[in-house]
Amino acid sequence: MKDTDIKRLLYTHLLCIFSIILSIFIPSFFLENFSILETHLTWLCICSVFVTAVNLVLYLVVKPNASSKRSSLSYKVARFLKCCIYFLMSCFFFHVIFVLYGAPLIELVLETFLFAVTLSTFTTVPCLCLLGPNIKAWLRVFSRNGVTSIWENSLQITTISSFIGTWLGAFPIPLDWERPWQVWPISC
Repeated sequence: MKDTDIKRLLYTHLLCIFSIILSIFIPSFFLENFSILETHLTWLCICSVFVTAVNLVLYLVVKPNASSKRSSLSYKVARFLKCCIYFLMSCFFFHVIFVLYGAPLIELVLETFLFAVTLSTFTTVPCLCLLGPNIKAWLRVFSRNGVTSIWENSLQITTISSFIGTWLGAFPIPLDWERPWQVWPISC
């Protein structure tokens, strides 16, 4: 069982990485003058959509948590709406955190919010796909020794790595403002 879970987890992560690579190259075929540095807002939106779509499809196909207690349509709709609300709450929460850590409050609101959406895509969407809108399960997974499966362990590592990568990406910003890749939030 563990070997098949490890293989499925590996394929899931490879497809997520592939979706990020696709979000870099596919828009250049459809959009004129597309580049990550010059049209970074467009790229943030496209990357978030690609990663979210791949996560949703993969978790529906792979079904790492196959135990579904309820299968009624009203339960599924309510669960989907809760997931959407949690995602939006995480976007606003990250936006507030970025502003508190020094992101411009008024000048670059759209850039900051789209960066919050991107970080929510890499952290909250996998949590919602795997654990659902269950706060107790989230607390269990992100507390000490609360992981019960390899999927939850991967979720924990991916989420923490996304936060650390975002924080480390902010280091080059104050070094030299004249470089286009150091403008907020591109380096993050």
